[in-house]
Amino acid sequence: MVKVIIYTGLSLPFDEARQILDSHDDVEVIYKRPIKRGDLGHDIKENPDIIGIIDGVFHQNSSVGHKEILNVINKGVTVVGSSSMGALRASELDTLGMTGIGYVYEQYATGNVASDDDVAVMLDSETLEALSEPLINMDYVFTNAASENIITQDEKDELIRIAKSTFYPKRNYSQTLNESDLDDDKKSELINFIRTSPDIKKEDAKELINYIADMVK
Repeated sequence: MVKVIIYTGLSLPFDEARQILDSHDDVEVIYKRPIKRGDLGHDIKENPDIIGIIDGVFHQNSSVGHKEILNVINKGVTVVGSSSMGALRASELDTLGMTGIGYVYEQYATGNVASDDDVAVMLDSETLEALSEPLINMDYVFTNAASENIITQDEKDELIRIAKSTFYPKRNYSQTLNESDLDDDKKSELINFIRTSPDIKKEDAKELINYIADMVK
């Protein structure tokens, strides 16, 4: 029996995660809420073989520490990270045994982004619903919009400046567009593009769970 613990719920809801990987005769999968400081020390007692870190707290509680993750790795547990806190920690610990997955991890690993502010969101602590938009998603969408000539590079830079200057709990597309100098037609075209664009943190979370699913086949 292989035991897997995955910390998610925000980037990817539990029910959607279970559609990709759920418990069966040879695998036990335990989905837990976003990871915080101290969780690994407690949860290692469940003797997991694989730990997937997707979401974690940044400001509500102390975030998961590097030493906590390394202690788990040193016990022989495979630790994989993506999307949010998992991507950030994987970029810091990938040379020490943690595996990073996905676009957000690559952005941190290559130094294109460096701050936890890029993935931070305000969330409903009960439902784990995101109440703001992560900067990493907005940058991904605006970059693609510039590539599709929906906005110019200068307009993209303006939008990112506005988003970065906004405190993360209040960051969203509506507020960012309203503060920009884009005309109404361009705003409308960009809104339609946003609505059809992928949630990159969610896509990374799915990629991590598929990666683990392949490991336990």
